Formats: sequence, structure tokens, C-alpha cells
Amino acid sequence: MSALPGFLVTKEEEELTAEERRKLERKLKKERKKKEKQLMREAGISTKKVEPKKQSGSELALAYLTRWSENPEEWKFQKTRQTWLLLHMYDKEKVPDKYFTILLDYLQGLQGGARDITVQKAEAFMKEFDGSDAEDPNLLEKCERIRQVLQLLS
Repeated sequence: MSALPGFLVTKEEEELTAEERRKLERKLKKERKKKEKQLMREAGISTKKVEPKKQSGSELALAYLTRWSENPEEWKFQKTRQTWLLLHMYDKEKVPDKYFTILLDYLQGLQGGARDITVQKAEAFMKEFDGSDAEDPNLLEKCERIRQVLQLLS
């Protein structure tokens, strides 16, 4: 007869079936854990598990781009990361300059529909910005990035 450590086995428990014994052991274990948690709370020790911080889409996409650049053997294509990069490549805050130069290299290998759509969107952005006379520095930087992408892919 196996009993949980620290618990005495009574004659009644010895006569239990295997299933009943497992249920009792689980119940006793649950009660023991509950008591341990209560003691830890009273001692002021946190019982909550700390969840590791999940990376944002931005961090994951930039790490993907870096891996493509620095470690091509271990790089694996991920459509969601590529899509994020293509959607946010003109935003200097989301894709800083040091990553944008890597992204331009990455875009050289862009194929098929993704390449066509990227060119179409860039051309549409250029038409939109050509119509406006804004001297906003962020807008000018965005236009410059669009120009670089169009020059590369056209």
C-alpha cells in the first residue's frame, strides 16, 4: 500500500479500491497544496507564477529580419513577420533606419504577389503624397523610404 508521505494509512483506507485510493490521494494532495499556499500567503510570499513577457509584433518582426541577415541557415520564412514588415516599413518608429537598410536587402528577394502588391501600394502612397504640399519631416522621411522601395522593386 502506498500512501502519500506524511499521511497515516488507516484500516479503512487499506480496504479501498485502486480508483478510490487515487481519488483520496489526489484530494489529500490538493488539501496539502492549499495549506502550503495559505502559509506562503501569510508569510507574504507571492504564490502567483510570473508569466514571461511576450514579445510584441514589432520585436518579433525585427528579430526575424535580423536572423535573415545574420544567420540565414537558421532563418525560416514566416508570412506573418513578412506581412508585418511590409505593412510598417515606412514608419520610422516601428522600423528604425538600421533595420530599414536590412529590409531593403530583404525586399530584393521578394517574389510574386507580395512584390506586386508592395509596388502597387508604394505607387499609391507616392501619388497621395505628391498631391499634398506638407513639409512635415515625418512625411518627408516616409516619402524617401517609399522612393527607395520603388527604386529597388521597379
